[in-house]
Amino acid sequence: MKIIIAGAGEVGFHLAKLLSYESQEITLIDTDKDSLAYADTHLDIKVIRGDATSIRILKDAKVENSDLFIAVTASETTNITACVLAKQIGSEKTIARITNTEFILHKDEVGFTKFGIDELISPESLAASEIELSLKQSSFNDTYEFEEGALTMVGLNLSGSASFVGKTVKDAAKIFPEIHFVPIAIQRFGTQYTIIPRGDTKFKKGDNVVFITSEGGGEELCKLTGKANREIKDVMILGGTQIGYKSARDLSDKGFNVKLLVENKERAFDIADDLPNVLVIHSDGRNVDLLVEENISEMDAFIAVGSNSETNIMSCLVAKSKGVKKSVALVENMDYFELSHSIGIETLINKKLLAANNIFRYIRKGEVVAMTKLSNMNAELLEFEVKSTSAICNKYIKDVDFPRSAIIGGVIRNGLGVIALGDFKIREGDRVVVCSLLQSIKGVEKLFR
Repeated sequence: MKIIIAGAGEVGFHLAKLLSYESQEITLIDTDKDSLAYADTHLDIKVIRGDATSIRILKDAKVENSDLFIAVTASETTNITACVLAKQIGSEKTIARITNTEFILHKDEVGFTKFGIDELISPESLAASEIELSLKQSSFNDTYEFEEGALTMVGLNLSGSASFVGKTVKDAAKIFPEIHFVPIAIQRFGTQYTIIPRGDTKFKKGDNVVFITSEGGGEELCKLTGKANREIKDVMILGGTQIGYKSARDLSDKGFNVKLLVENKERAFDIADDLPNVLVIHSDGRNVDLLVEENISEMDAFIAVGSNSETNIMSCLVAKSKGVKKSVALVENMDYFELSHSIGIETLINKKLLAANNIFRYIRKGEVVAMTKLSNMNAELLEFEVKSTSAICNKYIKDVDFPRSAIIGGVIRNGLGVIALGDFKIREGDRVVVCSLLQSIKGVEKLFR
């Protein structure tokens, strides 16, 4: 697959890095010499220095032969223009990164596809949505919804008090008469290995376990693991960034009581004018005394989405020390994901990873509807739509020659999520959620083509 990426910034470089691992043919375009030199040294890709809105540069990149053109520069105008040109020259599919979320809200009305833009993505909007979901599923450290919650992925760390520690997957399933959850991935404490669980796999204390749940499954997991799904009402947000602004706006619209700490005075006044229902405070979030003055100990959740990852992490640790139950930090360094749970921060948000997940489903073969990479695990969660020609269609799950390092987490049929076991028959139109280690993805894709 020939893919051209315009923009060698954080999102563009991260995308190029992930795609190059997949042996895709990648070309990276940017005007910045240093960014391209770094990418050229560290990745097995082609780089071109120049403006992505230049027809000559696009033709040099052979955009007319490309399967996918992704514009993720820092300039929204450049991204939209580059995608329009790329489509007209002959690119099969185009994706533009935007900052104005009105474009996404009104994309069908405006008809961006008529101009040559097939998809719009906003990493900031994706991050704000992820934060909102993490507050909704407050007991869990990792969440992702399929089909507006028909099936939900949740991740948690097993404490010694969890009732199924020491039991096998098969034994744990017997605790409830109806099964509304299934484990799909386990990472043992202190290791980097991801296990796709089978019936005889044992749960151990300290395991980081990812589950797929249907309706009611989250409550069952809370009971089994001794975690309370606390209601969150009072939220403090650190950072006047776009993500901070969008999160404050969206959460206050949903009825949360929001305090927003903004370091820049002028920005603080602008946000206060825009968001009358949010208490905006001009403050440096590193000031512990001020956090105490603003009653941080009475907050249900603390969200740090400033421009500095280390400040975000340290602020969350201060919040935890003051008794705040739920903390969310925006981080840019992917290595911090490995440290997150061990240092006590429940949820880490990474714009690059969210944008990559959103774009990756266009690279996957088969009818991939949605996908996400599991945090700090070498596994992906994919949602496939079953076609009449798919090898898996009209077969019972137990009769499918499924790769050992992959598992079906659930099936969405007619909008309802089902935890599907071996005697479940897959039909045309079903949406099947699969968890797979990276080495088995191609084998899984073949079943759904």
